[in-house]
Amino acid sequence: MSYDDVEIEDMEWNEELQSYTYPCPCGDLFQITKEDLKLGDEIVRCPSCSLYITVIYNMEDFTGDSNKGLQPSKQQPVTVA
Repeated sequence: MSYDDVEIEDMEWNEELQSYTYPCPCGDLFQITKEDLKLGDEIVRCPSCSLYITVIYNMEDFTGDSNKGLQPSKQQPVTVA
């Protein structure tokens, strides 16, 4: 069981770290990157103690337009039998 469930909206974007952060009771910060979120990672461990949190977020918010480069430029015809 995690220390806490934290909504992504309650986390703070840290430009320097390029990650979302949330304060840990020990004084350090929980950190998760956008790439972690795109991969479906939602468990974040504190680097200084044994606590961890579960990040609550909508994965579609992080996978939307980032995959456009992987999509074919034209629609492929579909044959229906």
